[in-house]
Amino acid sequence: MTPCVRAPEFPQNYTWLNTDKPLSLKQLRGRVVILDFWTYCCINCLHILPDLKYLENKYKDSLTVIGVHSAKFDNEQETENIRQAILRYDIEHPVLVDQNFRVWQEYTVRAWPTFMIIDPKGYVVGYVSGEGKREVLDKLIAKTIAEHQQKGTINFQEINHILEKQQQAIISPLAFPGKVLATPIGLFIADSGHHRLVLSNFDGEVLHIIGTGQPGLIDGSFSEAQFSAPQGMVFDSENQILFVADTENHALRRVDLQRQIVETIAGTGEQSRNIYPHGGVGLETALNSPWDLVKVGNILFIAMAGSHQIWQMNLATNIIKTYAGTGGEGCVDGSLIESAFAQPSGITTDGQQLYIADSEISTIRSIEIFEPYQVTTVCGSQQLFSFGDVDGQSTDVRLQHCMAVEYAGNFLWVADTYNHKIKLVSPSTGNCQTILGDGLAGLQDGQGKNSRFFEPSGLSLMGSHLYISDTNNHVIRCVDLNNFAVTTMQFSGLCAPDICIPQNQDNLL
Repeated sequence: MTPCVRAPEFPQNYTWLNTDKPLSLKQLRGRVVILDFWTYCCINCLHILPDLKYLENKYKDSLTVIGVHSAKFDNEQETENIRQAILRYDIEHPVLVDQNFRVWQEYTVRAWPTFMIIDPKGYVVGYVSGEGKREVLDKLIAKTIAEHQQKGTINFQEINHILEKQQQAIISPLAFPGKVLATPIGLFIADSGHHRLVLSNFDGEVLHIIGTGQPGLIDGSFSEAQFSAPQGMVFDSENQILFVADTENHALRRVDLQRQIVETIAGTGEQSRNIYPHGGVGLETALNSPWDLVKVGNILFIAMAGSHQIWQMNLATNIIKTYAGTGGEGCVDGSLIESAFAQPSGITTDGQQLYIADSEISTIRSIEIFEPYQVTTVCGSQQLFSFGDVDGQSTDVRLQHCMAVEYAGNFLWVADTYNHKIKLVSPSTGNCQTILGDGLAGLQDGQGKNSRFFEPSGLSLMGSHLYISDTNNHVIRCVDLNNFAVTTMQFSGLCAPDICIPQNQDNLL
């Protein structure tokens, strides 16, 4: 293997996370280094984290992984927001905050995620972009280690860093709650960071904890079942069944409230690499980061964020398949088979149309459920790199990584996640107006625009109250729509899984 170019040294005086001191390539001589160029909004960047953790553990005495966070969205440039992403996704390697894409440009990177492999003498010996590269990286690392072991230029020594989670452990009752669902029997919360579901009444009394709080894919009773970062939910009131998008398990789960049993109904537990329209029997078909759900009759519609598509599952036949989207990332309106989406993360319906929060293009899309089955854009820029915070009409509107949408009363409530706001959109005209939040990240109760949120990503409406999953604040907010007063809910008897055992889990039925 012939080294081709000396790896550019890291800039001085840049911010580092997950380490107690800045690192330099000079200090890391003798080790193999992987630079992972990522941005925390990107589903593809999240998919490779298990691969990096696998490689870090396999080669812990000779490999250092460094995340180079080169932000796509303005909101992702804030150090505190990157820290929250590190905590949310349990990242355990050092992360360099790449201001103004300097490191990205010096390494001539073109896409997220990209991996640069640097040998023990400080030379770039290879690079690769995209998901599913564990085997390629593994072989290159092993080959590089073997060559430098023969030359005596590798230094086998395990290196430990002080992690953000050691300095700022999340011990709150909820951790990065993703979605929330208001139903006639109470409030379901996807306690994503704790890998469980919580059901409470509307006064905050906890009725059920569903899941052990440890990540895994295990069916069984509420106290035995395991999830992995669950997100969207939909409730079948007639049959007392909750359907769950179990995102990081790449699965759909069925929660039977009467039998108090959790069952997997779709997905194999492995991420699908097939982005083209396809389908099959639920338990035999691999999925790709299902993020949100809505139910129309006997059909589940799924925002499949990882494959940039909308899927459907027939609950009578257990057949699951692509409904709309080619699998290519973009914003293309038209027929179901020619349309394109970009990491759809929220879905709702008025019974005639599906409405999608298409996060990576910061737009709201609609899909007709009946003929002629057309996909259209309700509001937003329609461009992958055009975003902002602009109210107004249709294509003049600018959102920033919107992740939730809720239909009610001929309007759409939208969680404009990276603008830390809640907006109201007319699906017929595309008019968009800010209703809640002043645009600054924080936790502040108040009225209307005098309130404050931190990357809200879940919405659900029941009667005259809107419930908001305020993700980075680790709380659920309640909005009285009569006066737009925002309050923070408190949940009695709820605590983090590793802090205490909650009481009153079995009061519901």
